[in-house]
Amino acid sequence: MARPDFVHLHVHSEYSLLDGANRIPKLVEACKADGQGALALTDHGNMFGAVELYKTCKAGDIKPLIGCEVYIADRSMHEGHNKRKGNGYSHLTLLARNQEGYQNLLKLASAAYIDGLHTRPRIDWELLDQHAAGINCLSGCLGGRINQLFLKGKESEAEQLASHLSDLFGREHFWLELQRNGIDDQNTVNEALVRLKDRLRIPLVATNDIHYLRHEDCVAQDILLCINTGAKRDDKERFRFETDSLFFRSREEMGHLFRDLPETVTATMDVADQVDVELELGKYHVPEFQTGTDESPEALFDRLLEERLETVYGNTHQAARKRLEHEKKVIRDLGFVSYFLIVWDLVRWARDHNIPVGPGRGSAAGSIVSYLLDITRLDPLEYDLLFERFLNSSRVSMPDIDIDFCKEGRERVIQYTRDKYGQDNVTQIVTFGTMASRTVVRDVARVLDLPLRDVDRVAKKIPAGPGAPPLVEAVEDDPDLRAQRDSDALWTDLFKYSVELEGSVRHASTHAAGVVITPRPTVEFVPLAKIKDDITTQYAAPELEELGLLKMDYLGLRTLTIISRCLENIKTMGGKAPDIENLPAGDNATYKLLLAGDTLGVFQLESEGMRKLLARLKPDCFEDLMVVLALYRPGPLESGMVDMFCDRKHGKEAIAYPHESLEEILAGTYGCIVYQEQVMLASVALGGFSLNDADNLRKAMGKKKPEIMQEFSSQFVEGAVAAGCDRRAAEDTWETIVKFGGYGFNKSHSAAYAMITYQTAFLKANFRTAFMAANLSCEMGDSDKVKSLIDDCHRASIEITPPDMSQSLWEFQPKGTETIRFGLGAIKGVGSKAVVAMVGGRENWEQQNPDSPSAEMGLHELCSMVDPSAAGKIAWEAVIRAGSFDFTGINRGAIAAALEGALSEAAGAAADRRSGQMSMLEAFGDPQESAPDSDRQNCIDPSRSWNRHDTLAAEFEVLGFYLSGHPLEERAGLVSLLSTCPTVNLDRYDDGSMVMLAGLV
Repeated sequence: MARPDFVHLHVHSEYSLLDGANRIPKLVEACKADGQGALALTDHGNMFGAVELYKTCKAGDIKPLIGCEVYIADRSMHEGHNKRKGNGYSHLTLLARNQEGYQNLLKLASAAYIDGLHTRPRIDWELLDQHAAGINCLSGCLGGRINQLFLKGKESEAEQLASHLSDLFGREHFWLELQRNGIDDQNTVNEALVRLKDRLRIPLVATNDIHYLRHEDCVAQDILLCINTGAKRDDKERFRFETDSLFFRSREEMGHLFRDLPETVTATMDVADQVDVELELGKYHVPEFQTGTDESPEALFDRLLEERLETVYGNTHQAARKRLEHEKKVIRDLGFVSYFLIVWDLVRWARDHNIPVGPGRGSAAGSIVSYLLDITRLDPLEYDLLFERFLNSSRVSMPDIDIDFCKEGRERVIQYTRDKYGQDNVTQIVTFGTMASRTVVRDVARVLDLPLRDVDRVAKKIPAGPGAPPLVEAVEDDPDLRAQRDSDALWTDLFKYSVELEGSVRHASTHAAGVVITPRPTVEFVPLAKIKDDITTQYAAPELEELGLLKMDYLGLRTLTIISRCLENIKTMGGKAPDIENLPAGDNATYKLLLAGDTLGVFQLESEGMRKLLARLKPDCFEDLMVVLALYRPGPLESGMVDMFCDRKHGKEAIAYPHESLEEILAGTYGCIVYQEQVMLASVALGGFSLNDADNLRKAMGKKKPEIMQEFSSQFVEGAVAAGCDRRAAEDTWETIVKFGGYGFNKSHSAAYAMITYQTAFLKANFRTAFMAANLSCEMGDSDKVKSLIDDCHRASIEITPPDMSQSLWEFQPKGTETIRFGLGAIKGVGSKAVVAMVGGRENWEQQNPDSPSAEMGLHELCSMVDPSAAGKIAWEAVIRAGSFDFTGINRGAIAAALEGALSEAAGAAADRRSGQMSMLEAFGDPQESAPDSDRQNCIDPSRSWNRHDTLAAEFEVLGFYLSGHPLEERAGLVSLLSTCPTVNLDRYDDGSMVMLAGLV
């Protein structure tokens, strides 16, 4: 049969979340294989996949047709979705015809989320009227408004709407969409559409509403629907598609399906031929930095750098001058002056407002411009860091300066950005969660109604995390998983469909750190979405970069908060806080701590594996810390590089170099290739590469594409031979560089993060109590981490005193050099609002009782000072169970029993105050007018006291660990006799080691 000209105009991908089962690359492959010259993407209510479609189609010489199947509210997008009250929604297929149409599609897709999101992102007919220009419109699937009117017998209204849409979009830009999917209602509608076409002379066009690639993929797509709706697949009442024909039909299949109406097939070419939309990939849209004066951005850029150059290096530092001029030229030529000034301004503002900023992150630390603008605080000349690792003039891409801010100040910096550049010009970025192997197995298992206990057991056997193999490989590599798969048909189905769906997009969320800054409202560049309360882009970070938009990562680094709090603690304790940016190098106490593996709380060095590496490598200088961070990764650990480095450092193995010309480059790492920058410098020194080519080599090694590496191999060897190197030696050197260079780490990043590592190690070694209190305060939400930190304190003879309502605050407080007071914020069930109210109540009591210490304040007194709406019964019970009223000398159980009466009394007093029934003196709690202490003591019933076991059980419930004692403390001798290892030390043992534990069951 003939293969008519045809293209698919109604297509759903995985970005029709948990509805479409297509991956865009596979769609393009199918399109190319069938000789179709164009491909549309019309996901439900969004344009998430538009850039991926555009790039993939262009790479395959296919015309991309960017579109969206919009939801249209029957009445108004500003009203909630309510079908019974006349405000349901219908579908409409829109395709951008030209640049104006693309812009209008951006506005429609954005407004649907920002203004019309209610169960679905919806537009309405009024908004469509305003943004119809440049758009080709198809009447939609069975859920389209025209089709729904036909099914309700409202043929006249359907005709009126079709006529209106034809007038709105233009007679040559509107088509009645005909689908043949075997659904009875669709057959009815098709007959009506043909009649309508004859009456109004509106052309018909054939589509197939593609939701999956092949016919057999309909089951996987049906499982997606079940995941979406939370239904079991065998539930007869659930939502399901009434057809299994929504797959990628070939031209021949579509021609046969519409053989009686061949013009509907070729009409798809009319739609596609009209489309002329280009996305400007690689063109940059950086806002011009506003200096606030007559000074241009370029002049300000030059002035700032010159002033800092003289301050930092002096006038005679030729290497710094040469490096600066080189970097300035590249930055100017690429048009990134404003970019650097924008980052400079943000960092300056943060520092001026006492928001700690990290010393650097990633390759930006290799730039002297970044250093002189105080964006980073690491001298790239001192550590031989390369600018080309950061910005390569031969491989033009937007600079990527990621910034670490104190976690608590990050939002303030983002708000400053919005205030400076405009709310509409600063937008958070979408990110997509995908179905990882364990997740997809659990999801599919729920749909198939498999026993959750068995599924959980199986899921835990599946490798997870970075570097984990695909599910299909994991199953083949594990006999237990294979046996489970083959045990019965249902388990076979579980693995079959899990493999098919693995990696599919599951949900959209807000990027944890990414923000895009645009010179005009962001909606003029990309569509927007609303995810929970966040307005985000609909395009993910990689697509935004390809569109030339300025993306910033505002990362919240808890360690910076810990450092800041530690310095505050030192001052509170009466000490002198060190200058954290200028710590003494080679501090003996710091390196002694590192050698001992005493690194809990030390940045990047907390794991047991890292402690073992420290013991082997024995760092004794800052450069060693850089190496530790670079080597502690799977590649170097598994390749033998770590063994080689340690043995060479300690004289157990002779130092050797791949080639004598590389000695200067590799001397600092004993001949080992540890950093990517060493690969780059080696290719320059021996292979004659430019630094730009060297950076391209570095990037190619990461991708490991044989054809590209072969080109670089020839370039390196020929360059080395031309420089006088023996060919065999050049080839051997290349092989060594490739073998170990593939594991190389970013030296700039390693140096920047090693600085934070040294800072935290220095603080722990020299100001341990202040440092541990800061760590405890910053980890209060993780009871396991708090327990580990408390154990670490005990090993250093630092006492952690229980929470005390007469003294404790939200945070952990250092009290002298050997004591830390437990923070109320670490008690489960007590929020910040309740703690603020309780501490405020205590302070009010102290003001009203200046001659009485707060230790004389009891439960009733404090309850009477606290607004009942701010601290409820659950919060009060939690602080009592944690021991916060032990200072009264009364048993916790007796106080807990008195709580209800105390709260009732406090609520009554609060009600009286609100109604004005108390005198002003009484309203402020005059101690002379309050109930006598004896009366309140009578409310305490000693018979309600808890025994030791109950006290500790209640404490464990609200803290997550035992603090004031342990149920086995009376059996400590027996435990010591039976146990060979405390649980806290289990990670120090190798796999397969035999240990004996004693504990509670």
